[in-house]
Amino acid sequence: MDIIKHLIEEFQLPLKNPVLVFSLILLIILMAPIIFRKLKAPGIIGLILSGVVIGPHGLNLLEENSAVQLFSTIGLLYLMFQAGLELDMGEFIRNRHRSIVFGILTFMVPMTIGFIVCYYLLGYNIATSLLTTSMFATHTLVTYPIINKYGLSKDQAVAITIGGTIITDTAVLILLAVIEGATQNDLSGSLFIKLSISLTLFSLIIFFLIPRLAKWFFSRLESERTSHYIFVLAIVFFAAFLSEVAGVEPIIGAFMAGLALNRLVPHTSSLMNRLEFVGSAIFIPFFLISVGMLVDVNAIINNPRAWIVAIVLSAVALSTKWVAAWITQLLFGYSGTQRQIIFGLSSSRAAATLAVITAGHNLGIVNDIILNGTIILILVTCLFSAIITEKAANKLVLEEDTPDVREQDFNEEESILIPVANFNNLEHLIDVTGLIQDDKPQSPIHLLSVVRNDNMAELNMAKTRRKLEQSARYAAAAETKTHSLVRIDINIAHAIIRTSKEISATTIVMGWPGKTTLIDKFFGHKTDNIIENFDKNIFMCNLKQPFNTHNKIRLVCPPLAETNRGFHYWLKKIFSLSRNLKLPIEFYCTILTRTFIQLYIKNNKVKGSVNFSEINGLNNFLNYSHQIKANEILIVVSARKGSSSYQNEIEFIHKKMDNHTDNTSMILIYPMKESNDVYSGIN
Repeated sequence: MDIIKHLIEEFQLPLKNPVLVFSLILLIILMAPIIFRKLKAPGIIGLILSGVVIGPHGLNLLEENSAVQLFSTIGLLYLMFQAGLELDMGEFIRNRHRSIVFGILTFMVPMTIGFIVCYYLLGYNIATSLLTTSMFATHTLVTYPIINKYGLSKDQAVAITIGGTIITDTAVLILLAVIEGATQNDLSGSLFIKLSISLTLFSLIIFFLIPRLAKWFFSRLESERTSHYIFVLAIVFFAAFLSEVAGVEPIIGAFMAGLALNRLVPHTSSLMNRLEFVGSAIFIPFFLISVGMLVDVNAIINNPRAWIVAIVLSAVALSTKWVAAWITQLLFGYSGTQRQIIFGLSSSRAAATLAVITAGHNLGIVNDIILNGTIILILVTCLFSAIITEKAANKLVLEEDTPDVREQDFNEEESILIPVANFNNLEHLIDVTGLIQDDKPQSPIHLLSVVRNDNMAELNMAKTRRKLEQSARYAAAAETKTHSLVRIDINIAHAIIRTSKEISATTIVMGWPGKTTLIDKFFGHKTDNIIENFDKNIFMCNLKQPFNTHNKIRLVCPPLAETNRGFHYWLKKIFSLSRNLKLPIEFYCTILTRTFIQLYIKNNKVKGSVNFSEINGLNNFLNYSHQIKANEILIVVSARKGSSSYQNEIEFIHKKMDNHTDNTSMILIYPMKESNDVYSGIN
């Protein structure tokens, strides 16, 4: 009986037991998206509607207690941070003027039309009309997880929408501060001076202090992977707190933190994978459920006036955002699908809208009818934008996935082999491979360790397998598939070449050559043997710093580099490295090679910051070597003997690189050998 009584007490509504509450939330996060995907509806809708059902105005399973509010706040800040973190900064900077234009449009169009509707149609006074209208101008990136799921975070339409979000929400929140000042008879020049000073100090801390602190932390504690995640979270919430102190909503600070750490968290890194996984699995779904819990359906049903207000508010909110997206499409020549992406992302309301209306309600500027109508507006716009964004994202992916023959240099499926000589360097090599690997790799990365055939061979094989398993777990953290291989052989180079043929390797990523011994001088260094006998692409890496601490790539091409068949392949990989690390590239090459690189950029619509300096050979480049800094990556394209781009000065190239650099990370590339169609990747 005591057990039954205890169970009855535990299941009294609303639920109080934190374990039971958290279990219910997790069950909803698990089942709601699955059920709604079966119904051909976005999973986000399922989470929001679940919040309506279980909330205090529904079945009253949960109440809006401090724990729910805490997780909801974390989820919202996480959502804004993730949007800033995944924003393509190169695309954002190139299109900053478009972001500003869209931000102005998505602020002014709703403000203008909304004020007319609220003041003349609904009959509210000026203060109430302004505050309600400002709510129309806000939007929260609730449907950004859909964009992220489809891999469209780097699309130009997404970039300008995110940029416009921060502009319009900041403008609305500043307007809110002005209205509050006017209501409290505190509207003076000192208010604007105080706000300007606080926002300036906030920006200096976010964009100058935090990146330097993060860079120092990542370089000093490179192996502390868990600490990296905790450090990033601490920065996010500290930035959110600072923005609140500065006089604007915490969501602004979280977004700014994402921008500040944007370049320091590579898109394909294990850290990015952890950030996305935890946010998508727990925090962001929790926020979406909490949005649904705010909806009071009964208050709308029982009040005809509330019905009218809710319908008018929702109609104006959606139509004005569509008009802003339509004007943006006309101004910048976007497709209809991109317009729908802009509209879908910018039409949902949540955080800033709640901040505005709640503040207005507390000040007595807006009544309960507007408050409840706004809650319904939040539900309607979130559901509507989820449907629009899902359809548009799916359509845009289908449009962009059309094969482009210009991207094909040869028809082989990419297969990358990493021969392991020093396990201390293996994580770096895995990182390099993940950054240059195709976006949708068909085969795993092959990790190969060769054990010498001696009396200790079996014991060494067992030890080697355990070490490879640890490395495979590291790769799995970044969702990089690996396949471990252990071979016994007397000749390590021969074992590597033979394995490369067995797996049809197209690329070998390996460590830097060690010092040449006396035996090597007679029989040849194993690296030289690999270069001579493997006719595909080789990337030799000497990484002395974490990737996310670099700020530039310097790449040196020999004359006639464009005549090598692998020219297109290594160009594609370097641009992939640049894109994932968000780094500019400085090419050192001849005028002819520059022409072919520019043609490749044009034909394949490569985006990124690229500059050129003219040289006539490697020795000419060495005159620039004093310009190379420790936080830059030096990449040199070499050539095998017999290649048209081979020159005597390329001989012992890795030693020359060592002699002219100190703490610089270096990559040496040997492209695949020529074929009859040497210009196949340029047409």
